[in-house]
Amino acid sequence: MPNRSVFFVSDGTGITAETFGNSILAQFSAKPRHVRRPFVDSAEKAGLVANEINATALREGKRPIVFVTLVNAQALEIIHDSQGLVFDMFKTFVEPLEKEFGMTSNHRVGRFSDVAKSKEYNDRIEAINFSLDHDDGQSTRNLELADVVLVGVSRSGKTPTSLYLAMQHGVKAANVPLIPEDFERNQLPSMLVPHKRKCFGLTIDPERLAQIRHERRPNSKYASLENCRYEVQAAEQMMRRESISWLSSTHKSIEEIATTILRDIQPDRLIY
Repeated sequence: MPNRSVFFVSDGTGITAETFGNSILAQFSAKPRHVRRPFVDSAEKAGLVANEINATALREGKRPIVFVTLVNAQALEIIHDSQGLVFDMFKTFVEPLEKEFGMTSNHRVGRFSDVAKSKEYNDRIEAINFSLDHDDGQSTRNLELADVVLVGVSRSGKTPTSLYLAMQHGVKAANVPLIPEDFERNQLPSMLVPHKRKCFGLTIDPERLAQIRHERRPNSKYASLENCRYEVQAAEQMMRRESISWLSSTHKSIEEIATTILRDIQPDRLIY
């Protein structure tokens, strides 16, 4: 679908509209052009976006798909009057829930109405800082505060998974690499021993690992297929011996990996 556009229009960041819209679009093999228009919080801005939608419809000969999360009634009406096929997230979900609950929603813009007063937002920032401070084993302080400690060989996906858990769910995730010295000693890194129950392992196909490492350090022993096979096998044996749950990141998205981890560690609180 090379000549079809999808608009994500919001008076906030647009993350909600885009996340939901992409979930729907994933059901189709089409790959339309994505157009993101955040912070559309006035009739004037909505008019500009409506003009863009109309111009796109004229150019492509098909009406654009439009996912909207707009609180401003005037702005919403302007977008609805455009030549796009509009999916209104609030009208579809919020209004039926208002009737069901017998109450009016706060119709706030974005995820948090005032980040300075939001405990959830501050918890998220704290989790992100924690994950950055404890990335790649660079700090062993306060590991007892971690919700989960990811372990695995270098470049198996620990860092992006840690940051995703922190940013999306407010989970304090540390990550510690398993290195050849650990395999030679045949022991977990000493920093992990007191926190083994919090550990979750990531592994990866050796061929894929070699490919990733070659991009970082081409023609090195670190990136050689033989070394990658050795490290992956040794890491999996160690995690199996230490009864650490683990999964392969080779064919899984960060979202899938994070969901599996959350299912296993079952933290007392999650932020969405």
